[in-house]
Amino acid sequence: MQESLMEQLWQTSHLAGGNLAYVEQLYETFLVDPNAIPEQWRNYFEKLPRVDDNITADIPHSSIREQFLHISKNQRHYVTASTPASVTSEHEKKQIKVLQLINAYRFRGHQKAQLDPLGLMLREKVDDLELEYHGFSSADLDMEFHTGSLSFGVDTMTLAEIVTGLEQTYCGSIGAEYMHIVDTSIKRWFQQRMETVRSRPAYSVETKKHLLERLTAAEGLEKYLGSRYPGTKRFGLEGGESLIPLVDELIQRAGSYGAKEIVIGMAHRGRLNVLVNTLGKNPKDLFDEFEGKKLNAMGSGDVKYHQGFSSNVMTPGGEVHLALAFNPSHLEIVSPVVEGSVRARQTRRDDTTRAQVVPIIMHGDAAFAGQGVVMETFQMSETRAYGTGGTLHIIINNQVGFTTSKREDARSTEYCTDVAKMVQAPILHVNGDDPEAVLFATQIAMDYRNEFKKDVVIDLIGYRRRGHNEADEPSGTQPLMYSAIKAQKSSREIYSDRLVSEGVLSAEESKAMDSDYRNALDGGQHVVKSLVKEPNTKLYVDWAPYLGHEWTAKAKTGINIKTLRRVGKRLDQLPEGFGVQRQVKKILEDRAKMTQGAMPINWGYGEVMAYATLLHEGHPIRITGQDVGRGTFSHRHAVIHNQKDASIYLPLQNIAENQPSFELSDSLLSEEAVLAFEYGYATTNPDTLVIWEAQFGDFANGAQVVIDQFITSGEHKWARLCGLTMLLPHGYEGQGPEHSSARLERYLQLCAEHNIQVCVPTTPAQIFHMLRRQVKRPLRKPLIAITPKSLLRHKDAISTLDDLAEGHFQTVIPEVDDIDPKKVKTVVLCSGKVYYELLEKRRAEGLSDVAIVRLEQLYPFPADDLEEVLSQYSKMTDIVWCQEEPMNQGAWYCSQHHMRNAAHKINPKLYLRYAGRPASAAPASGYTSVHVEEQNSLVNDALQVK
Repeated sequence: MQESLMEQLWQTSHLAGGNLAYVEQLYETFLVDPNAIPEQWRNYFEKLPRVDDNITADIPHSSIREQFLHISKNQRHYVTASTPASVTSEHEKKQIKVLQLINAYRFRGHQKAQLDPLGLMLREKVDDLELEYHGFSSADLDMEFHTGSLSFGVDTMTLAEIVTGLEQTYCGSIGAEYMHIVDTSIKRWFQQRMETVRSRPAYSVETKKHLLERLTAAEGLEKYLGSRYPGTKRFGLEGGESLIPLVDELIQRAGSYGAKEIVIGMAHRGRLNVLVNTLGKNPKDLFDEFEGKKLNAMGSGDVKYHQGFSSNVMTPGGEVHLALAFNPSHLEIVSPVVEGSVRARQTRRDDTTRAQVVPIIMHGDAAFAGQGVVMETFQMSETRAYGTGGTLHIIINNQVGFTTSKREDARSTEYCTDVAKMVQAPILHVNGDDPEAVLFATQIAMDYRNEFKKDVVIDLIGYRRRGHNEADEPSGTQPLMYSAIKAQKSSREIYSDRLVSEGVLSAEESKAMDSDYRNALDGGQHVVKSLVKEPNTKLYVDWAPYLGHEWTAKAKTGINIKTLRRVGKRLDQLPEGFGVQRQVKKILEDRAKMTQGAMPINWGYGEVMAYATLLHEGHPIRITGQDVGRGTFSHRHAVIHNQKDASIYLPLQNIAENQPSFELSDSLLSEEAVLAFEYGYATTNPDTLVIWEAQFGDFANGAQVVIDQFITSGEHKWARLCGLTMLLPHGYEGQGPEHSSARLERYLQLCAEHNIQVCVPTTPAQIFHMLRRQVKRPLRKPLIAITPKSLLRHKDAISTLDDLAEGHFQTVIPEVDDIDPKKVKTVVLCSGKVYYELLEKRRAEGLSDVAIVRLEQLYPFPADDLEEVLSQYSKMTDIVWCQEEPMNQGAWYCSQHHMRNAAHKINPKLYLRYAGRPASAAPASGYTSVHVEEQNSLVNDALQVK
């Protein structure tokens, strides 16, 4: 009876004979893509036992059938019924070896490619590419084999023909690295593009002449500058002239794909050439710079090979705006700045496909391999907050870094480009003395970016005809290299001779090209034929409204209380059924009470309401940094996580219909690249509040180059306005030397000519008005905000709705207690968290003759506001500056003269006293007991309490 029941179950199951074809098809699909079948079948197939302990994966029968049919069809002409089985078996073994040989060329052909124009590159023998390695001899060269997945256009070829085709494709002037990419479709794409033309497409006469014209321009400018300004630094492009046709092709091809803007970043080498021959800078302006004429109406200016530029050119797809970013001597730091500028332009255009704005970044080989920000920028490239849809990276590879040319000294990898493999970027190494190969690599690169929206690298291998700069003699450190360089014809000369021999043009026509270009330079004419003389102004941002404003410019930062409450209620509304974590629920409930006026406002509410009201008024906002969604100290909670399904909800993205964008993203664990990205973003979108928050203020140490070279000096050097806001948590809570100080002293030391703002807000209302002021004023200056940690929930660090509605940002906050100014003998000046400790101690001691005044803005120093506050204390005999930081840190050294000047206007005999920690090599103590003792001491010292 049991057997009968089992038989019945079997007949009615899915595995019954009538369903056999269906089950086989399911299994075939499972082997190709397990996720394409129902889960219960996937689980069943995964649990099937292995046969004879076989641990390899099964393969679809369909593939086997197709392969045997293919072999059968194509072997009929040389395998007959009389062919012995041993012969066919031997041939099949060799067929497998052929496929392995093809794969070896795809993987390692670049190691045999002819990439170095000088022929000095060490190229070790690659065993994988030798016939003997795969068991072949010369006797096998005439034997026919299937070409497998080779895109040579035929199914069978002799071994000799296959090898010749592989050598042409992978071992010529282009060495392609793409087999490290996991995505099979991308690998097939590269194989199809390269193998169909053997990496040597047939270009038209017009294309070849255009290549020569661009090489003529590249070489012509360098020769002209060399003869007119001998020995003057220009970081010339000689030895890498193919860069000019390369960039020209990138721009034209990007335009044909619909690009409207291209942002370019590059270091020194070849920059002047790109400025004149690609962007269309007037040669006369460049000559004026060489002759030392002052071109800047204000600021310090910068050397000519750091300068940025913008222009418009015509392409097959229409007008394209080009922007070359300014670049300091920290070579690679421009890379994330460019990415930030590109992302801002894409956001402004609502370019969600990342097709309308394209980044191109040019690197030096030594810097690309050596500088960590390159890795950080690659790591950002495919993240949500920082992706730009793929960057065209060009290595201007001189094979030497200043005086370092030995590979074992310059890097630990075979190529300088190997860092790009971390994001599986394809790499095209190309010989710079083969312009047509350069052109082909360029076309593949731009097509790849357009197709896959990922980073791609062109390694343009050339040399540096002169030293690191034109005043340097390189043969002292690279004798063999420069002996070869002296004997080397230029890229233009090599290509011109080739075209003359091909009959493309005559030697006289080539010489005429050269003289025509020189005549154009002599005449001070633009030399970019595609330059648009009257560009479309819609491609630009109008910065005029933000120019010429003093730091004292006013703006209304208060907002109607009814609007405040209405906006506040939107912050409390969550989707139906949204599961909120217990502590987060309490925060939201408290915020609802604050909106109703039933509870004092805390820091988190004041900050979030600043964002909410700005969005309500039409101002976009972008906030990034480590853990900014929640806030490092759990005060912000701008991103709410659903406890039921891990979905997220951002109330600030739902303030009103058709509101501007609100971007908030936790960043990768980077400071340098992320801050540089946000600088680039802020210098491109002036109407957006752009904020970067450090997890702890001292984390900005890792981005010091961005602060020094861009944020604090960019306007002075390059006339680039920037409204970036940096939130830097700061405060001495006994957390040790690394998490106490935001290094306030460093920012104050960098202050001059009203270049930045340094503020230390101490109340929720102050953070509210400070953030709103940053956008509402027409002024666009970087804001360094020293923000608190313990004050986020301090019982006295509170405000009211009226403070938000009717107030404004106070650069100086006077005494808040009911103390008679006429009885005040001591005035304590301070900033930040220490105020509350001073206040608590004074109240505890009942000191009615001590007033505490807060400086909420340390730069630009509010001298007039401080003098006005101090003027009411006509009887004071003691004035003291109190800070938590050691004497050699904090605001003391940089700001004491400002405070002293204000005090002396009240009483010239007053002596500004210091109360704080003694000078120290470290920011703070790592021992809690020492911290408490020091804190009590400085508070008592300020108040003169024994």
